[in-house]
Amino acid sequence: MPLKNYTTEVPALKSIGQIQGNLVAHGASSIMITYNVGKEPESLSFIIPAAQGDIPFRLPANIAAVAKVLEKQFPGRRNLYDREVIEARDKKRLEQASKIAWRIIKDWVDAQLAIIETEMVTIEQVFLPYMLVKDGQQTLYETMVERRFLLGEGDFGTKTIKEQ
Repeated sequence: MPLKNYTTEVPALKSIGQIQGNLVAHGASSIMITYNVGKEPESLSFIIPAAQGDIPFRLPANIAAVAKVLEKQFPGRRNLYDREVIEARDKKRLEQASKIAWRIIKDWVDAQLAIIETEMVTIEQVFLPYMLVKDGQQTLYETMVERRFLLGEGDFGTKTIKEQ
């Protein structure tokens, strides 16, 4: 099955603008876009005020991963002797991957916020893996991967049922 939104022509910044508008409509108090060295947007960070205080989140866009999927699904003919053709094709693929990645994130955020509107879940529950921890340098998910999904040094999460 082809990658969702693989034919989109919506520029990444338009999708990001739509994400921002939706987040603000659902309570975000601050939004920031981080760009890579090539001046392409690579993540969207935002703050949601909550009963516990302001909670920061970061939604990353892994453009390189999307480009790899595009290459697998739509392999181009290789002309190993023409570097300019290869570079132009790769640049075009990355541009399309950026459009696709941000459109998928926009669709995902729209769906998550729709579930929040039903009051089945809270915004904190939905975006929890993307919550920034470790002085805002890592998401909770990245930290949990680093810790091999162990919760920490305290009693909770480190003892077996038998030990408790």
